Amino acid sequence: MSSPVGLHRVLAPAGVLPQAAERLDARPEMGADEVRIAVERLNLDAASFRQLWEKHGGDGDAVRAEVLEIVERRGKMHNPVTGSGGMLIGTVDAVGPQSPLGLKPGDRVATLVSLTLTPLRITGTTWDGRSEQVPCSGHAILFARSVAAVLPDDLDPRLALAVLDVCGAPALTARVVRSRSGTSWSGAPGDTRGPSVAVLGGAGKSGSLSLAAARDAGAGRSVGVVRDEAEAALLRGAGLADEVVVADARDPVAVAAAVGEPVDVTVVCVDVPGCEHGAILATAAGGTVIFFSMATSFAAAALGAEGLAADVTMLVGNGYVPGHADYALDLVRKVSAVRRLFEGRLSP
Repeated sequence: MSSPVGLHRVLAPAGVLPQAAERLDARPEMGADEVRIAVERLNLDAASFRQLWEKHGGDGDAVRAEVLEIVERRGKMHNPVTGSGGMLIGTVDAVGPQSPLGLKPGDRVATLVSLTLTPLRITGTTWDGRSEQVPCSGHAILFARSVAAVLPDDLDPRLALAVLDVCGAPALTARVVRSRSGTSWSGAPGDTRGPSVAVLGGAGKSGSLSLAAARDAGAGRSVGVVRDEAEAALLRGAGLADEVVVADARDPVAVAAAVGEPVDVTVVCVDVPGCEHGAILATAAGGTVIFFSMATSFAAAALGAEGLAADVTMLVGNGYVPGHADYALDLVRKVSAVRRLFEGRLSP
């Protein structure tokens, strides 16, 4: 009997959910409430791809081989080092009679749940191992409580995939910024400035969308923090932030100095470890830090805030906010600078 959360697909260890499992059953045979997807392309999450790329010294063949080995061994794309995976696009191949997802055969969809919990089998690929997007053939299984979005007709599927991979970030950023409207970092009575926002990794996919979402939600001052002058020039050209500053996100003092006046909301979109303390230092008392990077150490964040006597609320960006897919795609449609940044990163 199938489980709406996929327990029946867990091979080992017993008693855990699919995301925590070591191995999943990726057989194509379906339960009554499952959906089978003919896979076209994976989008590896940034932290996972960076780890694999650095491990293999930029050897694309070795990166490809390890990704294929992980999927074959685990029945899902679940990087054992970063604990992260990504998501995929494909065409609905079959729908169980009891599936509640509202999909039908022939729909081109993007899965909005992580590959770390999605049963997956790859049967072929032309991928060179040098980009986050993996063209491939195979199949994936969605459960009754999975989430998927039908791909829009007006956007390149590669662009839609890249946007939907990070669509939780702008949606949650907008929600937090809206919730703080009418306040400022100073907390001065009657101060109605929009909340100030800093985004670490502001030139990346989730970072650029988060900056656009913050502005859309009524942010006042916005700061994009990037790693080097090349990214700074890119972000300045896009005009998505009031200020663009260069700092190593792993250097807390440098981040706080670059941001200057502490901000109400700090969004961490950097795909390397060690960025927790800088985000906390850059955030004003009573402010909020949103961690979207899968490289985040939540122990370091919690203990760091305690050690700094920092009165900040820290949120885990879990990738799901109701309406997040439509919101992110609409931002790309109406903010041409974001679209150009994404298109510039697409693999051929």
